Amino acid sequence: MTERLAKFIARSGVCSRRNAEELIKQKRVTVNGEIISSPAFNVNGNEKILIDGEKLPSKDITRLWLYHKPTGLVTSHKDDKNRPTVFDNLPAGLPRVISVGRLDLNSEGLLLLTNNGELSRKLELPSNGWIRRYKVRVHGIVNENKLKSLSDGTTIDGINYGPVHAVIESTQGTNTWLVVTLSEGKNREVRKVMKSIGLEVSRLIRLSYGPFQLGSLKRGEVKEVPTKTLKEQLGNKFDL
Repeated sequence: MTERLAKFIARSGVCSRRNAEELIKQKRVTVNGEIISSPAFNVNGNEKILIDGEKLPSKDITRLWLYHKPTGLVTSHKDDKNRPTVFDNLPAGLPRVISVGRLDLNSEGLLLLTNNGELSRKLELPSNGWIRRYKVRVHGIVNENKLKSLSDGTTIDGINYGPVHAVIESTQGTNTWLVVTLSEGKNREVRKVMKSIGLEVSRLIRLSYGPFQLGSLKRGEVKEVPTKTLKEQLGNKFDL
């Protein structure tokens, strides 16, 4: 059985499938001594595959971790502004991991981490229908009709955003806590959607991603999902 080279590289945990495709296009990957330039190249796993002359790590069992990301960290392995990153601040002992999606610099809460780049890509797809749930503090006067209208989807600066469901949890003066759910998760979606109805997000905490919950995890803490639970939640849907 064969699979695309980029997918095979991602499954080794070196990088995401998208980054693997870029490495291939940059002619940094060889298969049995031959430089490969097309991500569509197929392999069966028995070949000698090198990136920049280095062997791929042997494929490990797929693992998934829950991480409580604090504010002030960038969800990136490298940052061109030299800001502190999530991956520079993980507890010692973790293997190389890739995030499932991102949380921006000023957002906090649940971030999924995995050693399988292909799984990361699959878990990000909107077609999974996985609900992301957030606790969001907004500043401004909340118009409940405008808030409810977000459940019909909205278009901002030519970009279409899917349904966003927001429920008021509590209000104090001009600050309101909302519970927000969505299933797409475009870049800075919650902040942009709230701004479109006159609300400024002052705090954003992701509480859950699909079946996985932040729970009582403390800031900066990492907890591995047991293999049995991982297979129960993902085994029928994803190739683990």
